[in-house]
Amino acid sequence: MRVHRTFAFVDLSGFTAFTEAQGDDEASRLLAGFRACVRDVASTHGVRVAKWLGDGAMLVGVDGRGLVCGVVDLASRVDSSDLPLPVRAGVSGGAVIIFEGDDYIGGAVNLAARLCSVAQPGEVLATTDVAKLAPDDCEAARVGARAIPGLATPVPLVRLIPLVGEATLASEQQ
Repeated sequence: MRVHRTFAFVDLSGFTAFTEAQGDDEASRLLAGFRACVRDVASTHGVRVAKWLGDGAMLVGVDGRGLVCGVVDLASRVDSSDLPLPVRAGVSGGAVIIFEGDDYIGGAVNLAARLCSVAQPGEVLATTDVAKLAPDDCEAARVGARAIPGLATPVPLVRLIPLVGEATLASEQQ
């Protein structure tokens, strides 16, 4: 049986170099701050942290709009925080298989992960269908079709750009 879910992969861009330059203790403090921010955003927007991936996370939403708003909010919060590294993210949605009760298999999961890996520091990349769910306090800029490693055909993409300060303000008013 397949279910429809929306997925995001998020990570701290430059974490490995940061760890090498600043050391494990400072990297641990940075990661704790980032994870606290992710947990708060997930709670605020009704999103589940499916798994932690070192300096990143896989997020899952039953409500696609909640997940997209959460990722935009996270990008805005990290950008305006004292965290020294930017976040990057990939967002996709579609029909998937729930595997063994706590994992997901399907193209939407794979695509979200691939989008995160090709996103630039500070960039949130989304498929065009998921980008339609973006909040009003976000600019959706078409990127065009991009070749994504592992996929046979280029994927039309949109860059979601939080309007600085407004995403955080909107989430505080909820």
